[in-house]
Amino acid sequence: MVRDGYYYAALLLVAAVLVGTLTAPAWSIPCLLLAAFFLWFFRDPDRVIPDIEGAIVSPADGKVTDIADIGLDGRTWTRISIFLNVFDVHVNRSPIAGTIREVRYQSGKFLNAMNEACADSNEQNVVIVEGDGQTIIFKQIAGLLARRIVFNKKVGDHVAQGERVGLIKFGSRTDILFDPTARLNVAKGDHVRGGASILAYLQPRSEHLTGVGGRSREGAR
Repeated sequence: MVRDGYYYAALLLVAAVLVGTLTAPAWSIPCLLLAAFFLWFFRDPDRVIPDIEGAIVSPADGKVTDIADIGLDGRTWTRISIFLNVFDVHVNRSPIAGTIREVRYQSGKFLNAMNEACADSNEQNVVIVEGDGQTIIFKQIAGLLARRIVFNKKVGDHVAQGERVGLIKFGSRTDILFDPTARLNVAKGDHVRGGASILAYLQPRSEHLTGVGGRSREGAR
């Protein structure tokens, strides 16, 4: 359980007692239901992290809404977009083991997370992780309801693959960008789990440098 859930639930339980005392017990039911919702929303289940070389695990729970090659900073990346609705676990995890090289907060709008423009226009936190000679970028993107992004690490911190690094509150989107030579393991429409689902397999660094190996969008499912 993320501790925020306890704070919200405690406040609502106090409100339920006050409302029930000042009016009638039945009027406290909405507060009690909201308290239960917050305890459920901020759940933080343990996950079995795959121990597979080159695997990129999902940074979030949710539905894969887009897979595309995009240009960024003068190079091509494969981007996977994951939409989190209010029923998904909202804890974010590191896609690979490595070192946090950059954390950049960007203020912006609160467009619907399903809107393609939100990838660039919405409030977001951009994180760059380097590990085993590879660079991964992932973005915590606020949505229409999400109004707070939490990231618990700082530049220079080492993170394990699948380690908890933050969360986004109340519906949002997470993008992950990686080298386009990686072999994809998911397709648009798939539902993934943070830390447990493998999104793609990075090409071994030696093969990446020599150009050996190919790319496939038909990875194991």
